[in-house]
Amino acid sequence: MMAVSDLVKHLASISPAAYCQIFYVLAAAAVLGIAVAPESVRRLLTQYGARSSPTGTSDDKEGKQARDGPLVSIVSWATSVGKVPHSWFIHFYILSVSCSVFWAVQFLSHGKILEFIVKNQAPSETSSMSINQVVIVWALMSLQGARRLYEYMAVVRSSPSKMWIIHWLLGVAYYFCTGISIWIHGSRSIQSSDRRTFSIEIPSFNMVFGVITFWASWFMQYRCHSYLSQLKKYSLPVDGLFQYLVCPHYTCECVLYLSLALIAAPVGQLYNRTLICAVLFVAVNLGVTANGTKKWYSEKFGHERVRGKWKMIPGIF
Repeated sequence: MMAVSDLVKHLASISPAAYCQIFYVLAAAAVLGIAVAPESVRRLLTQYGARSSPTGTSDDKEGKQARDGPLVSIVSWATSVGKVPHSWFIHFYILSVSCSVFWAVQFLSHGKILEFIVKNQAPSETSSMSINQVVIVWALMSLQGARRLYEYMAVVRSSPSKMWIIHWLLGVAYYFCTGISIWIHGSRSIQSSDRRTFSIEIPSFNMVFGVITFWASWFMQYRCHSYLSQLKKYSLPVDGLFQYLVCPHYTCECVLYLSLALIAAPVGQLYNRTLICAVLFVAVNLGVTANGTKKWYSEKFGHERVRGKWKMIPGIF
């Protein structure tokens, strides 16, 4: 009983920010673990829709599975029974918008859930975001969630494909955690504010640069998604940023969250520690997908069509 009691006390002593950071890092590590798995296993775990179907005849595929051994058979069975519709992606954006509304209500009404988080986070904070920072980051995150929800409802064409339920659960956990993360490092300011009045502040370099970068990435990502929605199904995108990058919409996603990490930097810090962990997860998760996308494009359209294009990060990856 003492061991359990000690464990509970230890878990209670961990700050909310640390819990969010642990989730992002462990999730990124899990994705990296999948990325270094044998290709036959990695294909089953990371790809869906057309990309989940390797080229070749059915006899070739059966022979390959036999050569790969029992591990591939087990993973293949696990991913086949845990499939959910790709259209469930909309749940991520519904959750994102819902979290934005929920935490705003908690903030304005001194809600008990936010008060509990703030009370447990504040003692571990040496510096804090200002109330203005908290509100701006919340507003930008709300706009991102609302735009993605709009895109999925009105711009992106629905897909009959399915994805492994673990992908869906990971996405749900990410958006839930990020909904909390944008508030955490403003705990000390939230405690000392009446939350209905805001002071006029001279914006920092981080704020100006971050907001400009956010809006640029926000609009470019929308243009990428709009362009993709107009393409013939499973054709090669070649216009705009797609001339240089295989997945520029993933690049924009990373830059969006990086800009939020800069805007949300507590006083005296270069970036927001928790949101930079979120950027790490986004970059790793989308990077693995971008890598698979380029391989699929090479198989389907020929290596020459994609040679010279960066996968996601210009000059690096």
